[in-house]
Amino acid sequence: MFKKILVANRGEIAVRIIRACKELDIKTVAIHSNVDTEAMHVKLADESICVGSALPNGSYLNIPSIISAIDITGADAVHPGYGFLSENNKFSKILDSHKVKFIGPSPKSILELGNKSNALKLASDFGLPILGSKNSENIKNTNEAVKIAENIGMPIVIKAAYGGGGKGMRVFNNKNEINKFFSQLKAEAKNYFGDDTMYAEKYLTNAKHIEFQVISDPKNDYAQIIGQRDCSVQRKNQKIIEEIPSDFVHIKNLRRIEKSIIDLLLKNKYEGLGTLEFLYQDNEVFFIEMNTRLQVEHSVTEEAFDIDLVKYQIMIAAGYKIDLTNLIKRNHTLECRINAENAKDFSPSPGTVDFINVPGGRGVRIDTALYTNYKVNPHYDSLVLKIVSKGKERNEAISVMKRALDEIIIDGIDTNVELHKWILNQKDFINGTYNTNWLEKNISKF
Repeated sequence: MFKKILVANRGEIAVRIIRACKELDIKTVAIHSNVDTEAMHVKLADESICVGSALPNGSYLNIPSIISAIDITGADAVHPGYGFLSENNKFSKILDSHKVKFIGPSPKSILELGNKSNALKLASDFGLPILGSKNSENIKNTNEAVKIAENIGMPIVIKAAYGGGGKGMRVFNNKNEINKFFSQLKAEAKNYFGDDTMYAEKYLTNAKHIEFQVISDPKNDYAQIIGQRDCSVQRKNQKIIEEIPSDFVHIKNLRRIEKSIIDLLLKNKYEGLGTLEFLYQDNEVFFIEMNTRLQVEHSVTEEAFDIDLVKYQIMIAAGYKIDLTNLIKRNHTLECRINAENAKDFSPSPGTVDFINVPGGRGVRIDTALYTNYKVNPHYDSLVLKIVSKGKERNEAISVMKRALDEIIIDGIDTNVELHKWILNQKDFINGTYNTNWLEKNISKF
C-alpha cells in the first residue's frame, strides 16, 4: 500500500480523499494556494504545502510547483480528485517519469478516452451508439462550424474536446447563433482547458442525462458497472441533482450496452474509476463522453450500494485485487449540490460563512469543506456542499432530502438551497417528466 498520498485538489473532494486515506492508514499531503491556508483539507491532512497564488494556473494547475511538493514531502502517489489536473495526460506522464503513482488511468487512457472526440470514435468502434460522426474533426473556425451544422441538422451542440463541468459547450439553434458565439466558445475552451479543440453533435431536445459508474482493473482482467445515475436536472449544462436508480429510464438493449462498456474498458486497459455519460430519449441511449476520473456525484452511488469507491480506487492503483461482482443496490439515493450562488441568476456568492449548521439523522450524508468563519473564495468552483439522502424507495429518499434541506443553515453567503426545495416539490420532478432542459425552461417560475 502507498505510504503517503499527495492530494492535488481542494474543497470537499480533497476532504473526501483524505478521509479514505486515513481509513487505509495512509499519510496525506494537502497542497493549497496562498488564499487556501485555512481550508479544511489543509487542516485535516498530515502535511500541507503552498504551491502558488490564488488563481488555479498559479497553484492547483501549476505542475512544476506540485512536482516540487511531491519531492519535498516524499509522497509516493497523487490523487487528483476531479477537475484541475484529474484528466491531464501530461501530468500523469510526468508523474510516471518521477516514479510517482497517478491514482487514475494511464496517460494513454486519458488521451484516448478523456478527449471527447477521441472517445466518440472508440465508443462507436465498440458498438455504443453516438450522435454525429465518429470521425468528427476539430472545428477550426466559424465557417467550418456552419458547414458541419448544416450537414448534421439543427439544433447542434458544439463542445470542447477536453471540456467538462458545463464549460466550453453551447447549443446552437441556427446559423446566426454560430456566427455570433462560436469564436467566443472556442476562446472559452482555450481559457478553461488550455486547448480549443472543438467538435459537434446532434442535440436532442427531450433527453435525460444518464451515466454508468465503472471500476476497472486491467491487471486482473476485471471491470464492472456499478449502477446508473440520472443527472438530468441541470442548469447551464451543470448538474444540480443526481439520483440512483432512475425509475423513469428503461433502456433498450441494456445488456448489449453494458457488454460494450466492459469490452471498451478491458480492451483499452482502463484502470480505476470512470463514468460513461449518455443522453437518453425514447428508450435509447447515445454515448456523449467519458470522465476518466472520480466524479463529483460518486457519493450518490456509494450510498446506493453501501460502498467506498475512493478506497477501491486507491487499492487498485496500489496493486490490490478487488472483486465487487456480488455487489447489490441497497438504497434509493438522491444528491443535491449546494452552490455558493444566487439561486435565481446563478451569480457566484463568495464571502465569509458566519454560521453553518449541517443536517444529520437517519439517511443523510454531508460532504463539505465548509465551517463557521470559513471564507468562500471567488477563484474556484461554487460547489460548497453535497447532501445525499437515502431510502428504501424514491418517495422516502425525497422525504429525507426535504427534511435535510429544511435543517441546513449557511449564513453569510447566498446558496441554492431554496432552489432545491422548490425543485423537489415540482410535479414534473415527482412524476419524472423532466429532462436536461427542464430547469432552464422553468426557472422563471421559482
